[in-house]
Amino acid sequence: MHKGGCIYILTNKHRTVLYTGVTSNLYNRIHQHKNHYYKNSFTDKYNVEFLVYYEGFDRIEEAIAREKEVKKWNRQKKIDLISLFNPEWNDLWDEVSKWQG
Repeated sequence: MHKGGCIYILTNKHRTVLYTGVTSNLYNRIHQHKNHYYKNSFTDKYNVEFLVYYEGFDRIEEAIAREKEVKKWNRQKKIDLISLFNPEWNDLWDEVSKWQG
């Protein structure tokens, strides 16, 4: 079975924390973050719930490899990636949530 995946970067309302993750279902995963589904997790503890970047892949293995790559980057390189994709650092949840409609 062919299954794709996404990497994503979340931040908090002050844009001081960055969290990089990977998933096979971006809508469901971001919904979990926004609703603090996993209590006492890093994203719950630091209120990291604003989606500022995502990137899709045909295969989950590609997404996992990309996540590992991005996680090794320094903060400035991640900021540059986000700023190219989403210059205003808007929460992209509305865009992603339309996929369910």
